[in-house]
Amino acid sequence: MSIDSNTRLTVQFSPVSGDRHPWENSTNGLIQRTLQLAQQHIDLALFVFSAQPLSHTLEKKSQHGVEIRALIDASFIYRSYSEALDMMGIARLNKYCKYDVGYAPWLYPLMTVGSPEMPVGDKLHHKFAVIDQAIVITGSQNWSKNANHQNDEAVIILHSEVAAAHFLREFDRL
Repeated sequence: MSIDSNTRLTVQFSPVSGDRHPWENSTNGLIQRTLQLAQQHIDLALFVFSAQPLSHTLEKKSQHGVEIRALIDASFIYRSYSEALDMMGIARLNKYCKYDVGYAPWLYPLMTVGSPEMPVGDKLHHKFAVIDQAIVITGSQNWSKNANHQNDEAVIILHSEVAAAHFLREFDRL
């Protein structure tokens, strides 16, 4: 993929220590700041989504008219701690018959959250979002607390309509 010379690129690595760095300066904090730029559309293709602050950001964007579509891997989407459940307005008990800490089903659930149909054994292992057909969030980082504070991960932000078009084609294919 060739990207034009006007592309702006941001790269950030994790983990970060919660003791030394505020959440806002973490890789999930970078994802949150980038999501807040959305004015019209956010399209997500994620393997894991369990970071509650990112769900809250998406809910606020949705309440302000931003259209959100989300694809989450079928092996993860219905776990009790999946933020996809919040997005769909569903509260699910965990294996201890309790709600996970911080669960917050959206008051106005989305009908545009689901899993792609894939061949048996395949996983949606992507970790990307496209914002307003112009900004891409990608990298190895799952949208989770563990990715933020324990795993060695990378987040890349591309401000490029060319890159966004490639990612949107993949989203639409899924």
